[in-house]
Amino acid sequence: MRIAILAERAPGESRVAATPETVKKLTALGATMSIEEGAGQAASISDEDYRDAGAQVLSAAKAVEDADIVMGVQAPDVAALKGAKAGAWVAAVFDPFGQKDRVDAYAKAGYEALAMEFMPRITRAQSMDVLSSQSNLSGYKAVIAAANTYGRAFPMMMTAAGTVSAAKVFVMGVGVAGLQAIATAKRLGAQVSATDVRSATKEQIMSLGAKPVFVESVEGIEGEGSGGYATEMSEEYQKAQAELVSSHIAKQDIVITTALIPGRAAPRLITDAQIATMRHGSVVFDLAVSQGGNVEGSVADQVIEKHGVKLMGFSNTPAHLAADASALYSRNLFNFLNAFWNKEAGQPVLDEEIGDAVRLTKGGEVVNERLKG
Repeated sequence: MRIAILAERAPGESRVAATPETVKKLTALGATMSIEEGAGQAASISDEDYRDAGAQVLSAAKAVEDADIVMGVQAPDVAALKGAKAGAWVAAVFDPFGQKDRVDAYAKAGYEALAMEFMPRITRAQSMDVLSSQSNLSGYKAVIAAANTYGRAFPMMMTAAGTVSAAKVFVMGVGVAGLQAIATAKRLGAQVSATDVRSATKEQIMSLGAKPVFVESVEGIEGEGSGGYATEMSEEYQKAQAELVSSHIAKQDIVITTALIPGRAAPRLITDAQIATMRHGSVVFDLAVSQGGNVEGSVADQVIEKHGVKLMGFSNTPAHLAADASALYSRNLFNFLNAFWNKEAGQPVLDEEIGDAVRLTKGGEVVNERLKG
């Protein structure tokens, strides 16, 4: 069983799909690990670190040659897989809804594409959930980046020269990223409030010491939406939510938006008119900017100033924490392979529940039900 790790080719991608830690663990299972030269450099992992862990460090062509499994952060183009075994698995993030041509190319080439972002949100798959591990870091980084751009102190400070008021931070969307954003802002000493369409998140917000801000006049979602995500709300709720947000964000210093719906453009949470009500010098960090944005006017990887408010967001937020993001992502991949490793066969054998959920292509066809119709 030969597992290959290629260097990431996507612009701005600094993560890597294996670390020395996971190389050792996969080698212990019986796999031969081949790593492309320089694959971990941007994540502070040297080729020597990989060699010390037991991996072969080779050119790209040699690394992928005869590979049974190729692991990546962002799925490589089919051309980069030349030399891998027929039917080889490729486990990576595929963006299947946005990159359908790439999925079709994998099917045509005969590879078995395994989309890690399609991992079902069930208890036994939590340790394999790449979206959660990366979103957790994204929520943290969003607050740190916004704090740096804000240019004022976060905590209240009482000094002989007078008192510095605590920053007011509002988090919109209380999923994994939102919860970490709340926790990070609280640790920095801010006054934190948060909202979500799922009323069940009130207790989570309060447990972190933040103030819940919810529409009370219109019913929201009592539990979780599909797969743990929120679903789109009625027009009545959206109108009530917009009115509530408008009155609240006008008093905020920093707003973090985190709302995403898989396979669809990010929902619009903040309009230009609402931005105009905010204080000069305020900051809005749009974690959904790469999928259309929650904030009107936000541009990926740029700080845009509108009405005296700075709008920002990264196209690839986890890549700004490459070492830690790689460590968590690579553990997700190891946990995935390890959970299905068949010692007698010397390779992983997927079951139906998780295998059918993540498998995009097999036998020359697109087989995932979410991509059909």
